[in-house]
Amino acid sequence: MKILSLLLLCAAGAYSAQKAPVYGEDDTIRQDVEEYLKKYYGLNSDKNPVLKTNASPLSEKIREMQRFFGLQVTGKVDSNTLEAMQQPRCGVSDVAEYSTFPGRPVWRTHALTYRILNYTPDMARADVDTAIQKAFKVWSDVTPLTFTRIYYGTADIQISFAAREHGDFSPFDGPHGTLAHAFAPSTGIGGDAHFDEDERWTKGSAGTNLFLVAAHEFGHSLGLSHSNDRRALMFPTYSYTDPARYQLPKDDINGIQALYGPSRKPNPQTPPPRKPTPPSYCDPAISFDAITTLRNEILFFKGRTLLRRMPHTGNVINYTISSVWPSLPSGIHAAYENQQKDQVLLFKGTKYWAMKGYRILPNYPQSIYTLGFPRTVTTIDAAVYHPDTRKTYYFVNDKYWSFDEALQVMDKDSPQKIATKFPTIGTKVHAVFHANGLLYFFNGKQQLEFNMKLKKVTRVLTKNSWFSC
Repeated sequence: MKILSLLLLCAAGAYSAQKAPVYGEDDTIRQDVEEYLKKYYGLNSDKNPVLKTNASPLSEKIREMQRFFGLQVTGKVDSNTLEAMQQPRCGVSDVAEYSTFPGRPVWRTHALTYRILNYTPDMARADVDTAIQKAFKVWSDVTPLTFTRIYYGTADIQISFAAREHGDFSPFDGPHGTLAHAFAPSTGIGGDAHFDEDERWTKGSAGTNLFLVAAHEFGHSLGLSHSNDRRALMFPTYSYTDPARYQLPKDDINGIQALYGPSRKPNPQTPPPRKPTPPSYCDPAISFDAITTLRNEILFFKGRTLLRRMPHTGNVINYTISSVWPSLPSGIHAAYENQQKDQVLLFKGTKYWAMKGYRILPNYPQSIYTLGFPRTVTTIDAAVYHPDTRKTYYFVNDKYWSFDEALQVMDKDSPQKIATKFPTIGTKVHAVFHANGLLYFFNGKQQLEFNMKLKKVTRVLTKNSWFSC
């Protein structure tokens, strides 16, 4: 994680943002785009006006933003980019400069103090005290750091509630905007955390949960910037998690321990160290219910589990499906990405869902029979979209169905035997996805790399070849 000299959190509360007009149609939208890029990506609007040019400096700023949010990297302000810009987010600049004092901005002592200067009227004082104490414990549990509360004098981390302008040149903006901000370790204001009094602070799921925001803030107070891992505490936007079951994600643990090292505190409940075993997904005999790409990521579905393979690093993150999409069932049967539409379709039984990015689209699920399947089809085994043919291939038992995405109709010669178009891959497909111009079929104990142009299998791979095992 990059360590920044000034770290401000403003993780906004969850609400639905209205769809923005197409870029260029509205002066307010154009101004918002310019302000967004100036604030979060260092755009110098005097030299590179957003409204007049797609020159290299501007395009690069847009690409930076698109890469961070996992969008298609075009360098242009398209509708998807505008939608991401409208999302509630933190006020930390994603391209702020590094600290200028020697070394990384970390505390030189592991014994830190904090002081609560005032209280929000939204909560009982005891509940505020508990939320703050628990937020510090999130970090002290995994590092050598200790946090001691003091009631007089100046603490390392001063905590206060304030509204609008409050003396640090970073005014709050009223309800539902900037929630809070914090400053990186240093003398003076360094480490201090300010919470917007115009928000409704709570200890539960209503309003804004103080513990969750404070834990994020104190990550900044200790020297962490933002993570682009959506499950990390240090991801820029606010989302509610039950504090009673909260566990600091691995990404945040790695970041804070890179600054301060691991905890040296004895834990009597910790079992004796054992020889590490590889994750279950490294089992060469593993099987998957469905596989799809999603904006350069690869998603592997198995039962209640989602494995997310990140681009560039190849790291694999393990989630439960319900933690990512509460409205989706487990045991997804098939999935595919249509890159032209920037959509992923997920199938189970006779229903399917569509999503854009990680957001399930409204008016779903729908019936697979709207796609042209007969009532004899009750489950789709696998599906894949091929950009060269612009067709989606659905695999059902030993047959495949071909759907013309341009005409939005099933091909009249469907279904056909799998062997007629995909020879030597077998008579049953468990999962399939498209990557790098090739198809990857999973069936039985192997993975088959298939070239549509050559109409043949080009490689036989183990099913865990996409993981660093």
